[in-house]
Amino acid sequence: MDVMRQWAWAGVLVVGGALFGAVLATLVATGNPNFVPTVILLGSALVPVTFLTFAAGRSGEWQLAATTLAAAALFGGVVGTVTAGIVEYDAIRRLGALPAVGIGLAEEAAKLIVPVAMLAWAVLRRRDVRTADGLVLGIAVGLGFAVLETMGYAFTALIASRGDVGAVEQTLFLRGLLSPAGHMAWTALACGALWRWAAAPSPRTLAAVPLTLAATVTLHACWDGIGGVAAYAVLGAVSVGWLLWELHRTRTLRITPARV
Repeated sequence: MDVMRQWAWAGVLVVGGALFGAVLATLVATGNPNFVPTVILLGSALVPVTFLTFAAGRSGEWQLAATTLAAAALFGGVVGTVTAGIVEYDAIRRLGALPAVGIGLAEEAAKLIVPVAMLAWAVLRRRDVRTADGLVLGIAVGLGFAVLETMGYAFTALIASRGDVGAVEQTLFLRGLLSPAGHMAWTALACGALWRWAAAPSPRTLAAVPLTLAATVTLHACWDGIGGVAAYAVLGAVSVGWLLWELHRTRTLRITPARV
């Protein structure tokens, strides 16, 4: 069972890729615009869902149901994108421009609204809090945010290119491929720090929360501010490597959760 869980991501990738390819081929062959939303949805979600499945299979002991992860992805993604969009729009309108650090702070904070509410609810109900739960939940929320953002960019590319499917494909490929190294990793790291503090409150775990958030904002700001293939490769390696290390820790350290 554990082996099936660890390799479930491969099935998701193969099946999802086949579905995306079938819909894309039908769109190209028929030219029917009714298939465009499906192509954008599947193309935006394929890599993020695959990575979530991969991470869930390597996160050690976690107790979140699939429905909880789906709700976190939906509500966390919608609340995060809407909140960040409003904050960024209002700041741009007042200041004329929003620096990369401001964008990173706005988006990383917005993505934590739903996870923090879920953590507070778990604490109030005196449920066990596990670090692995925070990591996987953060990946789910980052998934929702990344998928909605990618769908928006793909739709914009479709309009700007006057219906060029190739432009949509390129947008979906680039943003989908990079999504685990961006929003999914950053949100997961911040949530992991929050859950670790809630599971084992101490000055050390408390200090790790703002430090981790500051690190994710910095990574986000560098991602937006520097750009370029080399920068994305380095920042992506740091982000994903850090997340994989945290997932590994939840399997090897087996931190006993505190009942709150």
